[in-house]
Amino acid sequence: MMMMIGLYNYWVVMVLMMIGLYIVIAHGNLIKKIVGLNIFQTSVFIFYISLAKVEGGTAPILAEGINLYSNPLPHVLILTAIVVGISTTALGLALVVRIKEAYGTMEEEDIQKKDNQEC
Repeated sequence: MMMMIGLYNYWVVMVLMMIGLYIVIAHGNLIKKIVGLNIFQTSVFIFYISLAKVEGGTAPILAEGINLYSNPLPHVLILTAIVVGISTTALGLALVVRIKEAYGTMEEEDIQKKDNQEC
């Protein structure tokens, strides 16, 4: 039981991942799908940061008496992924705005029906 409590961050990752996946699959609204993808993406960020944690590790600065260092590379990669995620979200929202202007709706089923009527 104590081991499960100690790994609570992995439980948080799994819960967020499943919530995000459920939102993407279950909802037809494009804005809700983007929010679901962002929740899923946040769970991946938390997962990578959790893996990068070194118990007792310090910043990689050479000093006397320090033998265990923490690798900063995963944290830097997550910062880059956050920037890419924000820009991808902005692009997705811009596309949703254009779809709303073109079709008059943001619901996936209504968009597919209008596309099938044009054919």
